[in-house]
Amino acid sequence: MQLLRCVRPLVLMPAIVLSLLASPAPAQIPDLKLGRVPTLAPLVKEVTPAVVNISVEGKIRQDNPLYQNSRSRDFSDIPKQVERQISATGSGVIVDAQRGYVMTANHVVEHSDMVQIRTKDGRRFAARLVGRDPATDIALLQMEDPADLRAIAFGNSDALEVGDFVIAVGNPFGLGQTVTSGLVSALGRTGLGKQGYEDFIQTDAAINPGNSGGALINLRGELVGINTAIISPGGGNVGIGFAVPINMARRVMEQLVVNGRVDRGRIGVTLLDLDSTTDGRVVGARVADVTAGSPAERAGLRKGDIIVKANDMPVRSATQVRNLIGLTPVGQRVRLVYERDRALGNATVEVAPVADDRARARTSG
Repeated sequence: MQLLRCVRPLVLMPAIVLSLLASPAPAQIPDLKLGRVPTLAPLVKEVTPAVVNISVEGKIRQDNPLYQNSRSRDFSDIPKQVERQISATGSGVIVDAQRGYVMTANHVVEHSDMVQIRTKDGRRFAARLVGRDPATDIALLQMEDPADLRAIAFGNSDALEVGDFVIAVGNPFGLGQTVTSGLVSALGRTGLGKQGYEDFIQTDAAINPGNSGGALINLRGELVGINTAIISPGGGNVGIGFAVPINMARRVMEQLVVNGRVDRGRIGVTLLDLDSTTDGRVVGARVADVTAGSPAERAGLRKGDIIVKANDMPVRSATQVRNLIGLTPVGQRVRLVYERDRALGNATVEVAPVADDRARARTSG
């Protein structure tokens, strides 16, 4: 998204100020009816009907504190774990109005036995879990008997730039639908230890508990992220929130619709980020190892190759390539451009199934 499109609603204010200073007549209060005051209200009215509140009831098993007492454990029949009823609220985004699909965060619904969705106009729908993917913290619900719903259009999170304006919509603290605004503070955030596949959008739009699963929207009214986490030493918003890029979430959704889970594959390489101090480069991923007999070896990749493009996108980190491979369905191909001995080469690698089914189970719903 071009910056000019982002600031267009906001350049009206200085234009009004300048015109008042240049005129000899007394300053006039802007006529609100003529829309001379910068506002995001028309955009908000378009997108907020697609953001819903989610209520969850379920059960979790947790360690029994009485079991930790050795005396109690020795003289009575105390279970090691106990089952506890839970209820929680979160947010979701209608992404397919006809089929009633709602995208949300996995941690909102992971322990759910019953899910109810409430739309902005107050209607309530029962919902079933289509599938979830803990590794990306994305889940997909389907509303029962959907009618008169409004979905939000997908944007392109790969086109985001630091400084782009964004809007967060969700249900913080169970208060009801709330809209906040801010900027894209950073892209490609990793190392948070939250999920197995990390490529977060960082934003200073206020995100609080209950916003999880809600929408991050650009100023075109397009969905660019699913809000998922905050850094909060005190438990509230401090201007550091994170969203799963919608391009990643959409690829997860496509597999959830078909399979109810994400089946991840491999190409047989170990990747490391480039060290700019030794390689004279800022971005890219170095092939640290190639498994013998793997799809990567058959495609011609070698140890020491530097992957500079993946599916025509410039590579900025090893995590980016790992995420791409992890979200490519088994049997499909990934196009890689690599540098070897200062010359560029091309490799088309087919994603193979993970040999260890237990590893696949850890990254599926």
